[in-house]
Amino acid sequence: MQQDMFTAEPEASLDDLIAVLEGAEQVYLKKLSLNDWQWSENPRAHQAGVYIPQQDRDGGFFPPLGLKDRQEGGAPIREIWFELEWPQAARTKTARLVHYMSKGPETHLTNLVKEPFCGISPASLLVIARDRLGEGSLRFRALIVDSNGAGVDYLRDLFGFDSAFISGCFVPETVARESEERVLDHVEQAVFAWRSGTLEAFAGAHAVIPGTSQMAAMAQAAYLEANGLFSLDPFAMKAPGDAVMQISRDIEYRLFREFELRARSMELVRIVLGMESASMSVERALRALITEFPRIDKVMLSAAQQRKSRAGKSFELHIERILKDGRVPYEAQVVIESKKRPDFVLPDFRLYSDTGRAREEALVLSAKTTLRERWKQVHGEIRDCDLYLATVDENVAASAISDMGEEGIILVVPESLKVSDAAVYRKQSSVISFGEFFDLHLRRDRYPLWQTRGLLP
Repeated sequence: MQQDMFTAEPEASLDDLIAVLEGAEQVYLKKLSLNDWQWSENPRAHQAGVYIPQQDRDGGFFPPLGLKDRQEGGAPIREIWFELEWPQAARTKTARLVHYMSKGPETHLTNLVKEPFCGISPASLLVIARDRLGEGSLRFRALIVDSNGAGVDYLRDLFGFDSAFISGCFVPETVARESEERVLDHVEQAVFAWRSGTLEAFAGAHAVIPGTSQMAAMAQAAYLEANGLFSLDPFAMKAPGDAVMQISRDIEYRLFREFELRARSMELVRIVLGMESASMSVERALRALITEFPRIDKVMLSAAQQRKSRAGKSFELHIERILKDGRVPYEAQVVIESKKRPDFVLPDFRLYSDTGRAREEALVLSAKTTLRERWKQVHGEIRDCDLYLATVDENVAASAISDMGEEGIILVVPESLKVSDAAVYRKQSSVISFGEFFDLHLRRDRYPLWQTRGLLP
C-alpha cells in the first residue's frame, strides 16, 4: 500500500519506543486489525479509530467511562476524553474512548492523530504508555510500532507475549521482577562459582547453545507433551499450521532465549570480569566496560545474527517433521540447475525432473519465516509445477501477495493467520492454510496421481 508522502510520519525508531516506555507504570499493546488503521488512508472508511476489547476497556488502564447526556435522545453512550501525546507526530490531541451501548460491548478509541497510522504494515502494534505525574494526574503517550521494524521483537522480548497475542496491558515493574526471578537461580550459581574460583568451569558448562536440529527436536517434543500427542501428523491435526507456528515462534524461541542468556552472559562476564575473582575490582570492571566495548558489541551483534539465521532453518525442520509424520513423500535440499536448492520437492526429484510428467504431478514447497522481498528468491525453483511458499509472517502486504500470485506462487500460512483480522490473507485466492495444503492440494489432488505411480508409502 502506497504511503502518502505529504502526511505520513517516519517510522518510530527503537529509541522512540524506549523513550515512550521509560518510566511508564503501565503499557497497553494492541495488534492492529485492518479496520484499526486503514481509515487513515481511506476517508470513506466506516471506522475512524481503534477497536478496544471490553476486557481492555474495563481493565483499569484507561480512564473510567462516564455516561453522556444525549439531549437529542437515542441509546445511551459512555465515553471519556483524555489527552494523548503522539511523539511520532510531535502532537498532542484529545482522544475519545467511546462505548455505544446499543452495539453491545463495542468500544473505540477515536479522535486520533492520523499520521502515525499511514502506510504501516499489517499486524503493526499500537503502544500506549501511562505515566503517573504529580498530584495524581496521568499522562498517556502513544506510538505505532510497524510490524516490519525491530520494535516488535523488542516488545516481544520485553513483555513475553506469544504469536497468538492480540491485546493486553503490562506492568513493566512486574515484568522486570518476573524476568529476574526466572534467571535468579542462574545468577546465584554464577556468583557462587565466581566467589569459589570455579567460574571457568561454570562458564564452560553453559557455553554451548544446542544446535538448530537439537533445539527444533526439543521444541517439538515439548509441544507433543503439552498437547498429549504422539506425532505431528498434519492429516490428524485440526490446525497443523498453527502447531508449526507455536512450535517455531513460541516454544523454540523461549528455549533458545534461555540457552542464549546463559551462554552469552558468561561471554560478557569473561570479557568484563575475567574468570579470577581475586584479581577483580570495580576499577578493573569499569575499565573493561570501556576498553573492551568492541568485543562486547561483537558478542551482541553475533547474538542478534544467530537468532535470525536459526529461525529460518528451524522453520524448515518443523515443516520436514510434519511431512515425515504425515508420511508425505518428499526430498529435501536437492540441487537443481544453477545451484538452486529448493527446501522440499514433492514427491521426489526424479518425477520433478521428468519432462514427460503432468504439471500437477510435482510441486515445490519452500519455507521462509519472514518474506519481505525474499520471496523473489524462490521463483526460479518453478519447473512446470506449482510452487508453494510456507510462512508464519503475518505482515505481508496485499500488493506483495498479488505480485506472488502473478508469479505463480501460492502462499501457505497458519490457519489462524488465514482468518486473522490483522493480516490481509482472508480474501486472497493465492493464499491457503496449511490444512488446505495437506488435505486438498496433496491428499485430494495429488495423492491419486502419486498412488498410480506407486510413490505413496
